[in-house]
Amino acid sequence: MAITMTPAASERVKSFLKNRGKGLGLRLGLRTAGCSGMAYVLEFVDDLNDDDEMYEVEGCNIIIDAKSFIYLQGIELDFVKEGLNEGFQFNNPNAKGECGCGESFTV
Repeated sequence: MAITMTPAASERVKSFLKNRGKGLGLRLGLRTAGCSGMAYVLEFVDDLNDDDEMYEVEGCNIIIDAKSFIYLQGIELDFVKEGLNEGFQFNNPNAKGECGCGESFTV
């Protein structure tokens, strides 16, 4: 299992969870969306589902469901600030292409 996070992403997740005041960790998953087929999902997790696996990455609990796992092996989660814009960035070696707007990707 090679899911990694940059220090910037780790600090941001820890900050979000601290401000939220509860939660087991952060779900990293996929959903069908966009013109390329798949989009990333990030959400807080309070309870695990039956098909969830929890991994400790850079001091954060990352929860991934079984269906998403095969497409997320090797991914790096980063948090980037560019001017006034900031957000999580997904560096996924499994992605073969993405749509023009960056909303979705294909494997």
